[in-house]
Amino acid sequence: MHDARDLVLARLPSGVRIRTTVHVYGEGRLVDGPDGPELGVPADGGPVVYAQAAQHGREVNGTAVLRRLHERLAEAGEGAAGEDAVDAELEGTLVTVPVADPLTFDRVSYTTPESLDAIHSNMNRCWPGDADGTLHERMAASLWTFASAADAVVDLHTGSPAMLTHAVYMRDDAACRGLAEAFGTDLLLAEAAGDEADAEWSERGFAGKLRVAATREGVPTITPELAHSREIVPGAVDIGVRGMIGVLRHEGLLSDNPAPWNGTVARNHLGRVEAADSGLFTPDRGLSIGDEVEAGDRLGVVHDPATFEPLQTAAADRDGIVYSIAREATVTAGATLVGVAERLEE
Repeated sequence: MHDARDLVLARLPSGVRIRTTVHVYGEGRLVDGPDGPELGVPADGGPVVYAQAAQHGREVNGTAVLRRLHERLAEAGEGAAGEDAVDAELEGTLVTVPVADPLTFDRVSYTTPESLDAIHSNMNRCWPGDADGTLHERMAASLWTFASAADAVVDLHTGSPAMLTHAVYMRDDAACRGLAEAFGTDLLLAEAAGDEADAEWSERGFAGKLRVAATREGVPTITPELAHSREIVPGAVDIGVRGMIGVLRHEGLLSDNPAPWNGTVARNHLGRVEAADSGLFTPDRGLSIGDEVEAGDRLGVVHDPATFEPLQTAAADRDGIVYSIAREATVTAGATLVGVAERLEE
């Protein structure tokens, strides 16, 4: 079964309502509540999975994943075949929101302008939101009603073309790790937690991410980063659909077990090689995502475009796996040139 309703997330100064669509599949239903549609699940209705995409509006592959998953669920039981086929109806409830942030989606942007939200331009820094707060806080609070009622959450994101596809989960959380393995990307990045992450959360606002807020509330959550922004890439969508089916199997909404996982776990966000000065960055020839590097290995050079002076020879600060490379050559001081994920010992 499939049900879909409009959800009003907030309103603009003109009175125009910011709307999105919530989809529900399986045992659950959308019922009328005082502030809009709410999720209704029978007492014996099984587990609930919540998935959303396009929290950052230029990250559209997640939206394409949820569209294709919608098609596969509609075909369930009709003899569909293939890696991403669904051969049975759901034994539980799946809730999806293909466009979590219509404001950034319409602007094909990562954040909103200051005129719309001067405090939280990035929606993924203000979870679980506030029904009486800023525009993005109100939007997050509207979606939090669904996310917080789930047994597992998948927050689909999209990286740059030069980023290794991966899934991020809260380090040392076994339930989140199991969810990430079920999604099935070859690389998993473990987000630091506790004292180790305090400085990073303070500087980058990570405490307000959906993944962090939901995990702290006891809801296992992952953030898959599918390669490529601004364009729908079939290969990235394929990975996302297979990953979502793996999650549904892991959570018991589908009867089969997810495929066994045999990939790499590394630490997240700690190996960012940054630009020491502004200029033009040229990665070394042959440097590719997925490469193994050692501390001290040369990665590229930043030049002054006017004088041709080399300003920085970028080098790896640790052993690890190259998971991102800046392909937009013009960089400002502090920008990430290359991301190096440090392997974690199993």
